[in-house]
This record gives sequence, C-alpha cells and structure tokens, in this order.
Amino acid sequence: MVVWILSGISLIYYLGSNIQSTFFQKYWFKFVVGFVVTLQIVSVSLLIGAILSLVIALARNSKQKIFAWPAYAYVYFFRGTPLIAQTFLIYYGAGSFRHELEAVGLWTFFREAWYCVILAFSLNTSAYQAEILRGAILNVPKGQWEGASALGLSRPVTFFKVILPQALMVALRPYGNEIILMIKGSAIASIVTIYDLMGETRRAYSRSYDFQAYIWAAVLYLLIVETLRRVWDKIEARLTRHLKR
Repeated sequence: MVVWILSGISLIYYLGSNIQSTFFQKYWFKFVVGFVVTLQIVSVSLLIGAILSLVIALARNSKQKIFAWPAYAYVYFFRGTPLIAQTFLIYYGAGSFRHELEAVGLWTFFREAWYCVILAFSLNTSAYQAEILRGAILNVPKGQWEGASALGLSRPVTFFKVILPQALMVALRPYGNEIILMIKGSAIASIVTIYDLMGETRRAYSRSYDFQAYIWAAVLYLLIVETLRRVWDKIEARLTRHLKR
C-alpha cells in the first residue's frame, strides 16, 4: 500500500511539474480531441452492439435451430478471435473486394477507416453483449413467464415488460465490464489510421520522442474508466435499491 501511495504521489508530482512544459503546451489540445474521438467510437459501437445483441440473444435462446445455430456461430467467431484481427479483416480485407463493393455501392463505406472501425467494434461487442443478455434472461425464474401467462399477457408483452427489465438488472455489472473492455480495446483503432486518444499519443511521441506522451494517455484512460465505474455504481445502486430492503 505504501508503495502504491508513493507511486501515486510521484506520478501526480511528475505530471504537475510538466504542465508548463513545451510538450504539454503543444499537444494537450490534440489529446483532448483524441479523447473525444475515443468516446465517440466506444459510444456508437456500444449502441449499435446493444441493438444487435437483443436480436442475437433471442436467436440464441430460440428452439428453432435455423435461428440458434447461426447465432451460436456468430458469437463463437467474434468472441473467439481477437478484436484486432477482426478490425484488420474488415479494413484491409475489404480492399480485396473493391470491385464487388463498388458494384453494390458499398465501397464508399468500407474505404473509410472510421466506418470500418465502428463496424468491427459493433460486431465484436454485440457478441459479448448477446451472451450477457442471454445469460441474464435465463437467470429470470420461469415462474415469471408462468405468472404473466396466467394473467393473460402475450409472450412479446411478457418479454419486454416483465422478463427484459429483470434481466437487464442482472446484466448491469457485466455490461459495465464490457464497456470498460471496449474503452481499453478502442486503442486498436489507432493502428488503422484513426486519431483517437492512442492515435494522437503515438503521433505526439513520433514527433517529440517524449515518453510523457504515453503517461498522459494512461492517465486519460484511467480517468475514463474510473469515471465510468463510479457512474455505473450509482446507476446500479439506484436501479437495485429495492432489492436491499
């Protein structure tokens, strides 16, 4: 504990003493821009992934193999392969099919690194979110279905009004972990020419060769994660307050 406290004090002193440095004055705005880009990538990907995950989770829970098996293959692939490989496959692989994509009018989408990153990240997180949601749905007691049926509620109404709200409360903590993993994984976007936080960090270091570029990046990533963790704790406490009585 003493070592960690001393390390924290040393880091704060180091960063504080470098606020007036030439490096900070020159690149702080670029870091802010990269910080915002990172938030945009993560938020858009998570939103699209959440929409896709609902469909995938329902397919995974379906008794019809025509729906369950493709959903299982989708989840198996995107959870079993690295995000960086998926991003490269979409960004660099699309170039191999340029003529085919131009024929169907999709090349303008796949030639942009931003759209390729959003697509790759959305597909990846949707697989993880689908498994989180599927497990949460299965965690809801079957008696909830039976009780809703006894009241004459249809299955769609039962799912969206009774089952899904309970499942989402169970899934809150895993969802928070997935968001944090996406924030840290978003650094991959810098490899395909996206100037997010890590992209701006790499550019600043390549021009200045000042190692504090990566220290500032680490601090900003910690800031995002810690802020999210605290906000998520508040949300979870608010939504589950009735369970503590």
